[in-house]
Amino acid sequence: MNINDILSSLEARHPGESEFLQAVKEVLVSIEDVYNQHPEFEKNRIIERLVEPDRIFTFKVPWVDDRGDIQVNIGYRVQFNNAIGPYKGGLRFHASVNLSSLKFLGFEQTFKNALTTLPMGGGKGGSDFSPRGKSNAEIMRFCQAFILELWRNIGPDTDVPAGDIGVGTREIGYMYGMYKKLARENTGTFTGKGLEYGGSLVRPEATGFGALYFVNEMLKAKNIDIKGKTVAVSGFGNVAWGATLKATELGAKVVTISGPDGYIYDADGVSGEKIEYMLELRDSGNDIVAPYAEKFPNAVFHAGKKPWGEKVDIALPCAIQNELNLQDAQALIANGVTCVAEVSNMGCTAEAVDFFIEQHALFAPGKAVNAGGVATSGLEMSQNAMHIQWGAEEVDQRLHGIMKNIHGQCLKFGKDNGEYINYVKGANVAGFMKVARAMIAQGVI
Repeated sequence: MNINDILSSLEARHPGESEFLQAVKEVLVSIEDVYNQHPEFEKNRIIERLVEPDRIFTFKVPWVDDRGDIQVNIGYRVQFNNAIGPYKGGLRFHASVNLSSLKFLGFEQTFKNALTTLPMGGGKGGSDFSPRGKSNAEIMRFCQAFILELWRNIGPDTDVPAGDIGVGTREIGYMYGMYKKLARENTGTFTGKGLEYGGSLVRPEATGFGALYFVNEMLKAKNIDIKGKTVAVSGFGNVAWGATLKATELGAKVVTISGPDGYIYDADGVSGEKIEYMLELRDSGNDIVAPYAEKFPNAVFHAGKKPWGEKVDIALPCAIQNELNLQDAQALIANGVTCVAEVSNMGCTAEAVDFFIEQHALFAPGKAVNAGGVATSGLEMSQNAMHIQWGAEEVDQRLHGIMKNIHGQCLKFGKDNGEYINYVKGANVAGFMKVARAMIAQGVI
């Protein structure tokens, strides 16, 4: 495999798709050695087939706002790979959504879903529509218009969308209601549904909970106790909330949260009513964290800055892709950070990841760390298929087991020479091997 040739060819076909090309390069560099040990992969052109989505749907979404004016957004669904199961991945409604970001997310989702060991392929979708500032009626009309175009191409055994940034239980409900009306069936076509109509307990917390289960396994592998450790978290939405809640339960102290306006440093720790207040901030619609410091005066708000300059034991980017850059990574290492784990998808830039690995830092990528969200979505699919609902304790127990298994796969494939565990390599190789073998078994299709 010649990585440069593959990347050059891919960039020529898809110019300007920086996030997608970054994600592909990270995987190819990680799997190069193992790929070259298996001539059957080259014979079957696995890489050339794997880096291109199976198909992409792009469509206009016209809808009417509350003033009676017609608005037009763009909708996407990237069905990336279904070698091991139906396409599975979230829908993102945000002004920043474009094809490059969705292809990157769908590509990552393919390997992440493979790591869970559940039968799910990789997909992603969304729109440049932003729910922020819109009324419930406007959001409902947009969601219905979005599904009116997409519904024929999704289904419980075909493609199962879920939530992501800008898409929560409300949006899933509107889309599922429209899908149900059009398809005339009541099936598990969406995950992240409300508990009243097929949703799973623990789903809102799952990404954050799963991340801390994984981080705890990383620390235990190094004989480090998470109790008493200080944690920097970015973001303040569902993912950051779940991570903060579970970190606190495990005995760590979360000292930062952040938003587009800056970050909060709370030396007393974000716990108890402060964790619940994170939900109030999220639901306020203002997308800022500054009010936290007004409500809890011992906390300090740092306007326009990121939390990675603080001296902490564990750093958890939980917001968006490429939020932690090389300078941030250098600051964390200089301050003696023990562990860094991407809870957001590709939360660190390529340069930051390379630096962590060069420093032999304890670092793990998003496709392993944040797999708890889609794993619990997979558990929701199973519950829907069986027409049952498990209790919260059973779902959490299954989630914990899945994350422990993912950590084990990363250890198996991530051992470099010596004692260092390269979790990036481990996650990429483990996910790739499963997908590649499934593709070979099914022929050239």
